[in-house]
Amino acid sequence: MAEAENKRPRRTPQERANELDEKITKINQFINELEEKKKTVVEEYDAKITAAKERIKSLEAKKQEILAPKPPRKTKKQKIQEIVKLAMKNGMSVEEIAGQLHVEVEN
Repeated sequence: MAEAENKRPRRTPQERANELDEKITKINQFINELEEKKKTVVEEYDAKITAAKERIKSLEAKKQEILAPKPPRKTKKQKIQEIVKLAMKNGMSVEEIAGQLHVEVEN
């Protein structure tokens, strides 16, 4: 009789199948949780990647600015000389330019 008390009761195939179903649902829940974590991590990394790409674009713009510098500024004297040259190209003589500026030119 002592042996009969120590024996485990046999489970029916339906009980064993139900236990396996419970394990399967737990594993499916775990998979769903992992999928959610994966989704949030992917979103975070996508945001980091887009931020890095925007930074690259701004650096490329600065690079283009450096490689194509603005023309140097002209001094007042250079501007006046350029105006006089343009006036002479348009057919004005030195005397006509001086007359327009109300200045007398000595020879």
